[in-house]
Order: sequence, then structure tokens, then C-alpha cells
Amino acid sequence: MNEMVEHHALKAHPITCSCCGHGHHEDTNQRQSRVYARLVLTFLGGSLILNAVIAERIFPDGYALGGLSALLGALFLSSAILLRSVKDLMQGIVHANELVSVALIGCFALGDYKTAGLIAFFMIIADLIQSQTALGAVASIEELIRLTPQRARRILENDQEEEVAAHDLQPGQRVRVRPGENIPADGVIVRGSASINEATITGESLPVDKAEGQPVFAGTTNLTGVLDVKVRRAGEDTTLGKVKHLILDAERSKTPVIRIIDRHAQWFTPAVLMLAAIVWFFTQDAYRAIAVLVVTCPCALILATPTAMVASLSAAARVGILIKNVQDLETASQVTAMFLDKTGTLTTGQMAIIRLVPAEGIDASELLRVAASVATHSNHPASKAVMAVTRKANLKIEQAKDFQEITGKGVLGRISGTERVWLGRSEWLRSEGIDVPEEESVEGTTTLSVALEGRHLGWIYLRDEARPEAKKATQSLKDLGIQRLFMLTGDRWSVARRVAEELQCTDVEAECLPEVKLELVERLKSEGYFVAVVGDGVNDAPALAAGHIGIAMGAAGNDVAIDSASIALMSDDLSRLPMLIGLSRKTRQVVYQNLIFGIVFVVGGVALASLGILSAILAAILHNLGSFLVVFNSARLVKYGDERFQTTGPRSGQLT
Repeated sequence: MNEMVEHHALKAHPITCSCCGHGHHEDTNQRQSRVYARLVLTFLGGSLILNAVIAERIFPDGYALGGLSALLGALFLSSAILLRSVKDLMQGIVHANELVSVALIGCFALGDYKTAGLIAFFMIIADLIQSQTALGAVASIEELIRLTPQRARRILENDQEEEVAAHDLQPGQRVRVRPGENIPADGVIVRGSASINEATITGESLPVDKAEGQPVFAGTTNLTGVLDVKVRRAGEDTTLGKVKHLILDAERSKTPVIRIIDRHAQWFTPAVLMLAAIVWFFTQDAYRAIAVLVVTCPCALILATPTAMVASLSAAARVGILIKNVQDLETASQVTAMFLDKTGTLTTGQMAIIRLVPAEGIDASELLRVAASVATHSNHPASKAVMAVTRKANLKIEQAKDFQEITGKGVLGRISGTERVWLGRSEWLRSEGIDVPEEESVEGTTTLSVALEGRHLGWIYLRDEARPEAKKATQSLKDLGIQRLFMLTGDRWSVARRVAEELQCTDVEAECLPEVKLELVERLKSEGYFVAVVGDGVNDAPALAAGHIGIAMGAAGNDVAIDSASIALMSDDLSRLPMLIGLSRKTRQVVYQNLIFGIVFVVGGVALASLGILSAILAAILHNLGSFLVVFNSARLVKYGDERFQTTGPRSGQLT
């Protein structure tokens, strides 16, 4: 196959067969045109070989004409392969296409131009089909980027619209998006509401209702309503742009299987040449040696892993699973233990205040007002719940200065210039020297203590519910053989036990700080478990990095989540977790099937060629069939998960 396939599907694999060479900086349309042009030229060369066969069989005196036609056809078809081999050798590179070149030279030496032409014809046809397969994968990713509009309606100060290039948008500018249009940049809705199809980012087929203050992403589709959006990021900096680059990087990465083949690839071509020489020496039949050279061109083996990985990356991207390195896709099949963060992962993360308990002499509104002064600066679900109630109560708050957020403990700041405010766990406030009485225990709730200038003001009780799909997802993970489902949370034990029991987690650890999470991950790894850590990618970043693989939930628009984890689930749907493990195991199964077939194909082909049963032409035909079977076997992975997520066909902007 040509360098195009090496670059996009196999990343310059050392034993690929490259029939021609060209630059890697063309776009997909240019590469597609090159494939079509080569196809036409190949069939022109094939017509010369066919003419030679017809001339020799139909016309009694057609031998000379047939011989000339065969020679011209063989030279025409073989030139690209031979020239590429010469370039490789001049660069000190030995590819498997040198085997085909030696076979072609042998046919020319024997004067059998028809055999040389037919071998070259079938090898080039196989190369072109494999090139088309790789181009399809790249084109699907480029199609993802074309979903971002080239033009945008920028809103001017007088509310008039100005059409500009989407990549020229700057943060802070506003754009208007009408129904049926794709959103040109990542941003926040400042006016209007609409249903948004976010399938390109999250893989969710159902539209999401968005209103003022909510984020939207480039490449998603506005289905209803007119939106004014304040731009946060444009061009390559958008979530869609990052997804595209990470998918391309993953496609170019190598699995351990490929790296093993790489280390031994340098011996493959010399070994096959020696094997062909042995066959020639013992049989005195040059055609058998030529057949050995052709049948051992290991395209089926080369394609075994990359085609499966590309198909799996496509299947994962279609449902909003972003895999940054194909090695992580391969190793996900080995997971035997999984750490799951509670808040925002197993639960909705949308906490609600169910009770306010002010201290003696403190009014409930005063308790809430002081808590909100520091909560307004925090993105923690508990802080958001405090702010939601504060807004409903129409309380005026003073935003705290010198704000600090202590991970796993709480937040603090200053109001009225000097008065310090604490909002967080009672244990933390006590460690700060504040006298906090023992609060009333309410089963299944999270409790926040509030203090002002060292005086305890009261408690805020909150509750966070498990995600609707969480129980089914954890059961599916158990069915897949995950032995330990370990729920981690900084929340109190009463809450942790309730959620863990509801979701049937095997282990639970509550009131744990980030360093405790790290210790637990390391402990399970030392016990021989293959550990995956699932979290939101922000507070859980250290634990995500400590696991064998880290999986970030709800990563759409969250750069920290995308960067900190090895795998990112763009939506908050927990059902993606068992789908990921299942896809990884299915991919490994397909890779093994492909490798076994490739090995059997080469070994069996060598045996048949050595015995004179397999001719060189038939070997070239079987080479095509072997490559096709591997590609088609891998292609089955593209539709993996369709029945689970009801993706019956490609949706606008999805990878296919």
C-alpha cells in the first residue's frame, strides 16, 4: 500500500508495501484524485496485458505482438513498485514491497512479462483499495471539522449583523445563530433559548434544551429558536477542534502489538529472501521462489491491528467517547477494578438544599447570605446549590474577596473588608479553630457548615441523587467481569453508604481527600488489579493520572478533563463505560482474529508455493483476498454500540 495508508492508517509501518510515494501535505480531495488517477492508469496497464493474452490465443502469428504488449504492460505496471523500492533502498529502508520487486525482476529475467504484469496489477489494485479504506477514515474526521460554519453573523454594537469568517471570531464577541444553522464557536448563550443537537460532541441522539447562561459548542446544530452567543473560543481552540486533533493523534499512535512487530520488522524481508532462495535451491523452480516472494508480502498482517483500531476509534467517537491513544483502547479490555467518583459521576452532581439549620440567634436568610458570599466564586455542585436558593430568595450578597478553594474541604474568603467566611466540612472548620457543635445526622445528606469571623452560623443540608442509568451501568460492568467497583467521595459516610448500596458497589470510601484517593488507587494496583479511575477530570486529576487508565466524565467544553484523562466521555451518560470496556474487548478479539488469519495465510501460502500448488499470479490474487478479509472483519467494529444507543444511521456530523 502507498505512503498515504502508512501515514493515516499505519503511521509509516516498517514492513508496509509502498507501491508509490508522494507528500503527506495534500488534503483528502487531492489524495482521492490521486487514487482515482492511479486506478485509471492501472487498468490501462492491465489492458495491455489482456491484449497480449488475446493476441497470443486468437491470432496465429500474434506471439510477437502479444510479447511486445505484455512487455509494455509489465513495464508500465511495475515501474512504480520498482522505483519506490529503489528510493527505499537509497534511504536505507527495507520494506516488504522489495519482495514484490525481486519477484518482478525474476519474472523479467525469465522473460515472462505476462506474469510480471499480472503480479504488479493485482498488487497495485490491493494497494489502491487499502488506500481508499484509509482515506475513508481520514475523510470522516475531516467531515467532523466541516460542521463548523465557515462564516458567522457577528453582532455589532447597534444590534446589526456583520458576516465574518468564523475563524476570525475573538473571545468576547457575540454571534447570532438562527434555527437550522450550526454554531460557529464555543460560547455562552446571552439571549434566547433553543434545542441543540450535540451529537457531534457528546454522541447523544436526543436534542438538549439550552437557555441563557448555558454553554454551546462549535459544530452543534441549533434546531429551534434564535440564539445570541458570546464567544469563548473559536477555530482550532474549540472543543470540536481539540476532539479532531486528539482523534488524529490517536489514529497515528501505536499499540504494543504494532511496536513488537516494528522491532522485528527489519528481519522480515531478509528472512523471506533467504526462504525463497532455499525453495529455488531445492526445487530448481524459479516460479516457486517468485510465488513465495509474492505470497509472503504481509499486508494482511500489517492491516490486522491498525484497521481494527481505526474502526474502533470511529465507533467510539460516534457515541461521544474520545480515546487519545490506541494503546488505552487496547488496555481498557484488561480492567478488573474501577474507581468511581460519586459527585458528578455516579450522581447527577446537581445538589439541592433540603434543609437550613441556623445556630441560635441567627436568621436563615443571614446564614444563606453569608454562605453565598463565598459560594458565588466556586463551581462545586454544593456551591451551585447554595447560589440557586439564594437567587430564588432574592437575597443581596456581598461577593467575598481573597477567595480560596481548599480541595476536599471547602471555600473561604473575606467580606466587609476584614470578616472571614468559611463554608465547608465541619471537620475542616474545627481544624481552623472554630467551635462547631455536632450536627444532627440526616441519612443520605451532605452537610455544610458556615462560619463568620470564627463564629459558627449553622448548617446547610443537601442531597444529590444517583443518575438514572447508574445502576444499570454498574450492573453491566459487573457482568463484564469487573471484580471491584470502588466508590470514592469526600462526602460523609451516611451519604456514601446510601449511594453505594443503591448502586451495588463492592467497596466504598467516604470523607477522603485527594491524597487518600491516590493511596487507594496505588493499593489496588499493588494487589494486582488493572485499575481504571473515573471522575470529572478536575478534582480527580491526580487519581485519574494514577490509574492504569483515567476516564473523565462530561468532558465536553472541559479542557482540564480532556487533558488529564487518557479517555474522555464527552457526555455524562454512564452507559458509555460498559460500552467502552465491551468495545475494547471486541477490538482485541478482532485483532487476534486478523493476526491469526494473517499468520495462517502467510505460512500456508509459503507451503503451497513451495510445493508448486500456488502460482505467482494466484498468490497475488490471494494477497488481495487476504487483505480484503482483514479490512472487512475490522469494519464490523464501526457499528459497535448502534443497538445500544440506537444509532441506526450516521447523524449529521458524526464519524462513520
